[in-house]
Amino acid sequence: MIKAGRKPGTMRFVYRPENGAGRVRLAGDFTGWNPVAMKPQKNGTFAVTLPLEPGTHEYRLIVDDEWMTDPDHSHWAPNAFGSYNSVVEVE
Repeated sequence: MIKAGRKPGTMRFVYRPENGAGRVRLAGDFTGWNPVAMKPQKNGTFAVTLPLEPGTHEYRLIVDDEWMTDPDHSHWAPNAFGSYNSVVEVE
């Protein structure tokens, strides 16, 4: 799930693993594709809030070292590796 963060100019990314996960990270064009840790929440999800400039951004989740598209977000774009990146639009 993606939604506006509490502070202006931020977006909150939330992921709920289906079968549990030890570590979840997020990487995207807004992080230079460097993974950023998502923190475990009491409700079993992992979350991180990051600043994002207006525009179109691509990202992927890394769940226990496996790169994947965000299953809770259906806007995807093909990437150079033969798979898909998730896409978020920021106004």
